[in-house]
Amino acid sequence: MNQYIWLIPILPLAGFVINGLGRNTLSKSAIGAMGSLLVFISFGISVATFFQIKSTGAPINITLFDWISVGDIKIPFAFLIDQLSSIMLLIITGVGFLIHLYSIGYMHDDAGFGKFFAYLNLFVFFMLLLVMGSNYIIMFIGWEGVGLCSYLLIGFWYTNASYADAAKKAFIMNRIGDLGFLLGVFLLTAVFKSVEFAAIFPKAATMIRGDIFFTVVTLLLFIGAIGKSAQLPLFTWLPDAMAGPTPVSALIHAATMVTAGIYMIARSNILFSMAPQTMEIIAIVGLTTACFAALIALTQTDIKKVLAYSTVSQLGYMFLGLGVGAYTGSFFHVLTHAFFKALLFLGAGSVIHAMSGEQDMRKMGGLKGKIKITFITMLIGTIAIAGIPPFSGFFSKDEILAAAFAHSTTFYVVGVITAMLTSFYMFRMMYLTFWGKFRGTHEQEHHLHESPPSMTIPLIVLAILSAIGGMIGVPAVMGGHHELGAYLAPMFEGSTKILGEHELSHNTEWYLMAISVSVALIAMVYAYVKYVKGGSLPVSDEEERPALANLSYHKFYIDELYDTIIRKPLDAISVFFYKVIEQLGIDGFVNGLGKGTIETSKGLRLLQTGNVGFYIFMMVVGIVAILIYGITKI
Repeated sequence: MNQYIWLIPILPLAGFVINGLGRNTLSKSAIGAMGSLLVFISFGISVATFFQIKSTGAPINITLFDWISVGDIKIPFAFLIDQLSSIMLLIITGVGFLIHLYSIGYMHDDAGFGKFFAYLNLFVFFMLLLVMGSNYIIMFIGWEGVGLCSYLLIGFWYTNASYADAAKKAFIMNRIGDLGFLLGVFLLTAVFKSVEFAAIFPKAATMIRGDIFFTVVTLLLFIGAIGKSAQLPLFTWLPDAMAGPTPVSALIHAATMVTAGIYMIARSNILFSMAPQTMEIIAIVGLTTACFAALIALTQTDIKKVLAYSTVSQLGYMFLGLGVGAYTGSFFHVLTHAFFKALLFLGAGSVIHAMSGEQDMRKMGGLKGKIKITFITMLIGTIAIAGIPPFSGFFSKDEILAAAFAHSTTFYVVGVITAMLTSFYMFRMMYLTFWGKFRGTHEQEHHLHESPPSMTIPLIVLAILSAIGGMIGVPAVMGGHHELGAYLAPMFEGSTKILGEHELSHNTEWYLMAISVSVALIAMVYAYVKYVKGGSLPVSDEEERPALANLSYHKFYIDELYDTIIRKPLDAISVFFYKVIEQLGIDGFVNGLGKGTIETSKGLRLLQTGNVGFYIFMMVVGIVAILIYGITKI
């Protein structure tokens, strides 16, 4: 099997080349089949690799060639497939294939169909490179590559100026985080004389915990994760990224790219476990982001914006898990989140498809009888993200909350409140979309229809995974054996020794579960009473909202704040440098030299009269001047 592993990233890259070059000549059927099939073959190889690692327990190292050699530092172009990366491969290629299949139906009428599939294939290639690399440099190539593809896909409909701006915003905010990541890699290289995981992590485990080096390097790496995984303060690009086609939202901003920061920290868990101050910061930032984004999602009326802020909030949960040392729980949530959030985004795309492009939930309603498959699958995804058992989100979210409780009661309380908010805004979305009377136009109602099989089949598969995916992590208190925890144990063994294990009694675990499920159910029922029984609707943009609701609806004016304290001052400085330093200073000096030369030349050229007698006269004057100068020197 090892000899075929290099094909996992190469096949999607081949799809990018073929579809990119043939986008104007190949048929849409050929492009869709080619792009999807190559990712599916990568998925097949990933499955075989997963079972090989599961049976042997040994990681697979493949060096393709010697790449960079500078002094003592040697960087091979090599892949490392172990328990952590093997699961990421399944997520990227498995969910990626379903989204490719969905895109065949969703993008069928788009003029840029071939280009879209080429970009999707390129994204999958870079994401695979990110998780397969055996060192930080290859990871960084994939890291930058998915950022580039994110820019291309978010701004896919670039003729719309706001969509192009959203793409630029994502690219720039990611670059801010990427600088921190790159500086962290430089620091690791300077200390360990290597960028290889196998060389760095064993040495790091023998050093002094809490050393300032670990704090600095992990904070730098965390800055990279903040940008890529949309945490405070670099989170505003993700909601704006909904400008891209819905499959982009599902693939990049729900299932894969935004979890790159989680993967990087989980991969580097030894370094972070050696930096307790950084872990505390990660937990606080994650929890704050989770709660803050949930508060914004409460009042949004765009169905994709609700899911976007939900993604930011769920990513915050994952960072909370990392910060309290629940690496397995955090990665478990990455897995379940990939299922239910991809499902919800694709379901939203199906709703938008049925509504002829409409995304405002205030103009929907009563759709559950019109698009039954979409309704049932989205309901499963909503129950999963709300953390209601036995669906997948319950098990992963509960594991993070239990670890948060063991670490800090305050963290747990805020986490539970956020879980309640999550349940409320997700069921609010469902009730506004699928219950009540239809509130759209007669033309929209006339064209309401279920999506084609290429779109509904991925929804059904993801719904099944969202329903049963949590079974791989059933805790012992419920009579299960945490299969995922056992599988990932070798990855976090060193950190477990450093941090120790926080065991909770079975009674305590049952109480915590009861609390989290109860608040989710209460929020669900309250949303039902308010929006179904009470018939409440979000107010229009022209109507006044209560002060707090207005703050939430306008995203607490964070974009406006950034605009005021960052963009406008930078624009003012730019104008000053342009008008004063550039035009008056640099241009003035250069142009002054030119003007001085011209004016001097105008005077000197008067001496060139063309009169021979004048020239002879000037020669005599020159000779006399030389004689006088010579005499004065005697």
